[in-house]
Amino acid sequence: MLEVYVDGSSKGDPGPSGVGIYIKNGKDHHTYSIPIGITSNHEAEFTALIKALEICKEMFPEEIISVRSDSKLVVDCIEHSSTKQDRFLPLLREAEQLGNYFPFFFIKWIPDKQNKKADELARAAIHAN
Repeated sequence: MLEVYVDGSSKGDPGPSGVGIYIKNGKDHHTYSIPIGITSNHEAEFTALIKALEICKEMFPEEIISVRSDSKLVVDCIEHSSTKQDRFLPLLREAEQLGNYFPFFFIKWIPDKQNKKADELARAAIHAN
């Protein structure tokens, strides 16, 4: 099972944004810091999940994926398969479609202090924009 930590960050809302992804695969780990242009913070959080699932689909297609995010909005949307804001619906559907690719896909909310590595990567990506 892969542990996948994701975070999205924006400087402004909307503003320059980036995503951070930290993947733990046993003793190995993989890090990604990806600039994503101008978005809102919530859109950056969804994009972090989507990018992580795309990476896992390519690199670890048969693995069980356990995602950890400090975004209650994203976790709640995935868990309930719904959103009250129409602008997030395409992102939710894309994340769900990617999640369905894996034998098992879980998502769990974690506090900010447990997501420091992904947060650092997301913040670094903003400066790479």
